Amino acid sequence: MSYEVKYPNIFTPVRVGMMKVKNRIQFSPIVSAHAETKSGACTEGLIRFVGAQARSGAGIVTIGSSPIDFDRARNFYGCLSVTRDSDIPGMMQLADEVHRYGAKISVELTHAGCIGNPGLLRGKPALVPSVIPGVHDKMHVKEIDQSEMREVIDRWTDCVRRCCAAGFDMAMIHGAHGNLLSSFMSLLLNTRTDEYGGSPENRRRFPLELLKAVRRAAGNKLAIELRISGDERVEGGTTFEERAAFLQEAQKYIDMVVISTGGFLGPYAESYMIPSYYYPHMLNVEYAARMKKELEIPVSVAGGITSVDEAEQILAEGKADIVAMARALIADQDLIRKAWHGKQEEIRPCLRCMWCLNYTSIGVPIRCAVNPRAGREVRYGYIPKAEVKKKVMVIGGGPAGMTAARTLTKRGHDVVIYEREEWLGGRLYEAGALWCKDGFRQYLVWAVQETEKCGARIVTGTFVTPAVIEKEEPDAVIIAVGAEEIHLPIAGTHGDNVISVVECERGTRKAGKRVAVCGGGLSGCECALHLARDGCEVTVLEMAKESESCSDSRAKDILFKLMDDYGVRRVYGARVTAFSEQGVMVVEDGSMVLYEADTIVTAFGLRPAAGVIESLLSVVPDTWVVGDANSPGLIADANMQAFNVAVEI
Repeated sequence: MSYEVKYPNIFTPVRVGMMKVKNRIQFSPIVSAHAETKSGACTEGLIRFVGAQARSGAGIVTIGSSPIDFDRARNFYGCLSVTRDSDIPGMMQLADEVHRYGAKISVELTHAGCIGNPGLLRGKPALVPSVIPGVHDKMHVKEIDQSEMREVIDRWTDCVRRCCAAGFDMAMIHGAHGNLLSSFMSLLLNTRTDEYGGSPENRRRFPLELLKAVRRAAGNKLAIELRISGDERVEGGTTFEERAAFLQEAQKYIDMVVISTGGFLGPYAESYMIPSYYYPHMLNVEYAARMKKELEIPVSVAGGITSVDEAEQILAEGKADIVAMARALIADQDLIRKAWHGKQEEIRPCLRCMWCLNYTSIGVPIRCAVNPRAGREVRYGYIPKAEVKKKVMVIGGGPAGMTAARTLTKRGHDVVIYEREEWLGGRLYEAGALWCKDGFRQYLVWAVQETEKCGARIVTGTFVTPAVIEKEEPDAVIIAVGAEEIHLPIAGTHGDNVISVVECERGTRKAGKRVAVCGGGLSGCECALHLARDGCEVTVLEMAKESESCSDSRAKDILFKLMDDYGVRRVYGARVTAFSEQGVMVVEDGSMVLYEADTIVTAFGLRPAAGVIESLLSVVPDTWVVGDANSPGLIADANMQAFNVAVEI
């Protein structure tokens, strides 16, 4: 009996140069920060992380941002070094690990230029085409001269030769996002008056010279791909026509182009490089489709592609030849294998929450909000079976409780999960209520579905008391009862025009035309944006400073920009003192000020239900508190805490 493949375009092999790739999915480069922090040496953690991506079923696995010069071209801690011959043995281990799963291995070779981390410069300034006042820090950059350009080319070709020697299949030349190569092509960043500045032909001269040298060094042993921004997302940036003309010449030396987006010139352009859930899915696809019509080589596209259905659609419509994904393959490291076997409904969705990048900038290995094993493959490559089977009672069916239950049953424990509502999910319902949080809604469906079939006994509609625990007689208890909304003792708080952020987000109570949102944290700001998109006139009142608002969000800059775009007024240093039919009274700069509003939304945050939790702690000696019940935070915190406890019981 023949097997019907659900995603025929994804699983059609593709040729890139002399290399045949088994399918059309590329693990897009992302710095996992697993390499040794100072030297960039390969580690067991990096081998395991890269191997997990190969095991996922991806056709190409790309290691992110490896500088061609560790002294002045680096912008990440924990990035892989390919700059010394002594790096080759570690690189060979990486290649062996990827090849054992039938995938091809590539590495993103980059010269960060002015976006290099000043803390990683080893006594030498970063190199830029031109020093631009107001853009560059003159203390840390210098205009590259032609002898240094030759040196950069030599270093790049040396790295390519090491890739060949280590058995790599491909190397990606990073020419996007404002790094050294892309800066040469930009009128905003290249004001040179020699033969490498001025006209488009001159500005692309150095990148083309480099690509020609790289091709010569690689020969037919190594495929070469080039990453370029489809749109730099900045006024006055390189035009599409200029990029197309450049690639038409560059394709003589490269085997594939990868279309990305954005750059470092401002938080708006920067936010596009790894788009959060505030942006549309597949945001670079149309640029890739346009570029594909101009070129004879394969085109890969990255950016906000989070599902196999999206990838299949892109390929079926002929808008790209390969689809590059990273975060989705981290969220579920079996993604491609599940799709191959027709189990796409079991794929754990990516939230696009950006939590995976929270700590990599300081050299802490990558983490994932929904996959607590990701980035920790050395310790949790496989979840260990329990040495002693126990009966474990999980109290609470929110994200933490469900993660705990699934982990415990996978280890072989006897698990019962109690939830006071009639359904599982907890605060995931409100977390996914906003228009842009489709990933959260998909994750809710997945988490409930997987929990219901994991083998745990599920009891809903039951409020747990000490007597309930005593009746169950568990060996261990995990308390994951979540947190309750904070309601401050403010005059007028029970007025008919006062609603909570949960009621607003879930639509159980409607807001009027003029809305005052009290609380400028992430929940309050996202609610304000949602209301403004619906046509409300919104003011956010926050007691803290602007710098302290939404500090738990990596997408803060774009959130604030969107709020500004939709006319949301943000007021900081405003302490709420009273609610009334007229609006909100606050103390601002020592004066009483009234902000008129038809509806007042309270978004003062969450706190653990201390009384409930304390009553449950002393029934069973082995009792743990996780998630919001322990400390209110993000879904990532809840999942990680629950997993860490459940995997050790």
